Formats: sequence, structure tokens, C-alpha cells
Amino acid sequence: MSPADPLLRVTGLQKSFGDNRVLSSIGLDLADGQVLALVGPSGSGKTTVLRCLNGLETPDGGTVAFRGGPDVDFGTKVAKKEALALRDRSAMVFQNYNLFPHMTVLENIIEGPVQVQKRPRREAVVDAERLLERVGLAEKRDDHPFNLSGGQQQRVGIVRALALRPDLLLFDEPTSALDPELVGEVLTVIKELAEEKWTMVIVTHELAFAREVADEVVFMDGGVVVEHGHPDQVLRNPREERTRRFVQRLLNPF
Repeated sequence: MSPADPLLRVTGLQKSFGDNRVLSSIGLDLADGQVLALVGPSGSGKTTVLRCLNGLETPDGGTVAFRGGPDVDFGTKVAKKEALALRDRSAMVFQNYNLFPHMTVLENIIEGPVQVQKRPRREAVVDAERLLERVGLAEKRDDHPFNLSGGQQQRVGIVRALALRPDLLLFDEPTSALDPELVGEVLTVIKELAEEKWTMVIVTHELAFAREVADEVVFMDGGVVVEHGHPDQVLRNPREERTRRFVQRLLNPF
């Protein structure tokens, strides 16, 4: 059931790249503190949904509306400033970290708060140090990304997103670039955020993790929502044959 007054409401989202239709009339509602997992095969449009929510891609149609604004109708001519305003409400954690290699960990984290949000540097540094302590990386504040493991870089990426104080956290396959032994340290941080009732949309192929942490799972294929509902329903007893085949293939890859 859709929340009566959602934090985020997405309706009719469409996106094509040339002749390739990537999203076809996607609709999502997200309540405060809800965790939504997007699952599906590669090329199904999951990452494009995140990028549209964050203003990194401009949809061809549909609306993205946050409670209190912005409320952007992409069926009309949208000014760049209007689309970028979506980034004031959300923050992205990227699959491949996207840390600035020439900056230290601390500098990576405070770049957005200081340069974009115009917050005082001293305040941003205190906030960054607190968040690094929280994820067990306080001693890495002056290191550069190349001195960190993949798991440590991704935890810095999460801290960088949190430092922006967003209403919505967006995770794009946050563990897919990690060695298997490093996956747990990142998933643990995300689980803690879920327990603290951060509102999140997570693109993931970790079905066991999605079952544990998500309030709702959306299965996408071919740019459309095939099925959505409670994790136990979608991932344990899917209604749609396409969902069933996808889940079985991930659970039994050989």
C-alpha cells in the first residue's frame, strides 16, 4: 500500500538512450525511513532509476516529486537548475566508489558540504571525523584512496554521502566491485543505517541482504516494474514467472 504522504513519489518515469528504451513508465512511492531494494538482471534500468532520482540523468518524461520540493515534471521543459535541485535531497553511493584520488579521505568527505552546501569548513571537518569514527575509519582521515582497501573506500563513499545530510540515500550495487571477504563490512554499515531509519533505495544483487534489510523489493526487467512487494513475497514466493526465473538463477547459478 502506498504511503499517504510519501517522502518521494515517482510517476511515469521514462528514459531512452537513442533507440534504446531503458525505462518505461516507472512508478515508486517511498515513505520516511523506508528501505526499497531494486533487483533485476543487468540492463533492466535499475541504475538509471537512481541516476534520475539524483539528477545525474534527465528523464524523457514522468515526475520526481519530493515532499516539500522539488517537484519536477519532466514532461515539460525542465531547467538544469530545477533538475539539479533533486541532488539537494539525495546523495549517491556509487558502485566504483568515485573518490577523488588526489584528495585525502577527509578532503573527499568535506568537498560537498563546503563547496556545494557552503557550510563552514570547521563544522564539516567535525562532522566528517564523527562519521569516520562511526564506520571504523577514524585513523584513515589523512590517507589517500589508493592506500585503502575496496571495502574501506566504499565505507568512505557512504560517509561522503551521509556528510551531505540527505533525506534520501541511493546505493548503486554498493558491494559488486568488492572482493567477497570485504562485502560484509559494507553491508553491516548499510544495515545499521536501515536500523536508524534512513530512507534508502538500494540497487543490489545480494538477495539475502535485500530480504533482511528492505521493507519493499521491486523487481525490474526490460525497463519496467515486473513485481513489487514485501521481500518474503517477491524473493521467496514470487507471483510472476519472470521474477521466479531470476531468483532461481541467482540462488542456483550452476
